[in-house]
Amino acid sequence: MTSRERFLSACACEPIERPPVWIMRQAGRYLPEYRELKARHSFVELVRTPELAAEVTMQPLRRFALDAAILFSDILVVPEALGQGYRFKDEGGIAMEFRLESRPQLDRLSTENVREKLRYVGDALRLVRGQLGGNTALLGFGGSPWTLACYMLEGGGSDDFPRARELFRSDRAFFDALLEKLTTALIEYFKLQIESGADAIQIFDSWGGIVAGPDYEPASLQWIRRVVAALPDDFPVILFAKGTGRHLAAQAATGIRALSVDWTVDLPAAHDALAQDPDLRARNIRIALQGNLDPALLGTTPATVRDATLHLLETMRHRPGHIVNLGHGILPDARIDCVEALVQTVTNWTN
Repeated sequence: MTSRERFLSACACEPIERPPVWIMRQAGRYLPEYRELKARHSFVELVRTPELAAEVTMQPLRRFALDAAILFSDILVVPEALGQGYRFKDEGGIAMEFRLESRPQLDRLSTENVREKLRYVGDALRLVRGQLGGNTALLGFGGSPWTLACYMLEGGGSDDFPRARELFRSDRAFFDALLEKLTTALIEYFKLQIESGADAIQIFDSWGGIVAGPDYEPASLQWIRRVVAALPDDFPVILFAKGTGRHLAAQAATGIRALSVDWTVDLPAAHDALAQDPDLRARNIRIALQGNLDPALLGTTPATVRDATLHLLETMRHRPGHIVNLGHGILPDARIDCVEALVQTVTNWTN
């Protein structure tokens, strides 16, 4: 079984000899070859140049026996394509070109020619697909409409994005108009990625956890559901939403194929709860689970990583549909020998 077949089988909840493994944000600052490239090119230049994005994507695949590559890019390419650019501040953090505050600003955001504006992403995917051949899975990705709206309305990063939460309650018409544009753009963007060779798409609802419980459906999940429904039938979509453990059953019913959960969730308990959920059973919905090792583990020791990974694997034994991953993105201070220990532990393990 190739790595690509293993990954797709896991998404379909089919029994396989071992779970596939890849790592969210698996390229980046913990790799010396990335730091060397970054010394000569800005982050945005790496993202926008297909040859450079493909090179960064392939760097971890050359070191580790990963079952999937995820394209090196950024979720903020979508707001940029709409007309609201982004940059990384010298002191760290994200800054949008402007803060979205008025209806005229919103009206100027255009969903026209999204594919053409993001053609460089498709070009990078095709380059990576050519290098991977058919043996390794290739993932595309993007932010959820809610998460992208958070950055656009705040004008950059934040701990809890109060403006997005306030606007959702105070001016629903403005909020919905923005989310409509983002949903339309994301559908076209994901279709572009699929046509360019992606085997699966991961949607990052990174800020779903800041939404008040009853608001999660109208603020975020309904828009994700619309995105998924517009993609080809049965195409594997993975949803990652940090801090939303209480919404797992609702997320599983959106049409996705896999849920990626953060490290605070008891993974086997989540698997069993979803398998026994009466609504999901009645609709014959089987959902794969991805995760959910604490990213901080990769800053410890190889022995610690092996023990934690073996514990996770054993707790998920005989539970099909498990994709081994971190419960969030890899941290810049991750140790290469710890990443190697994680991957080797999974690849040497059998159900």
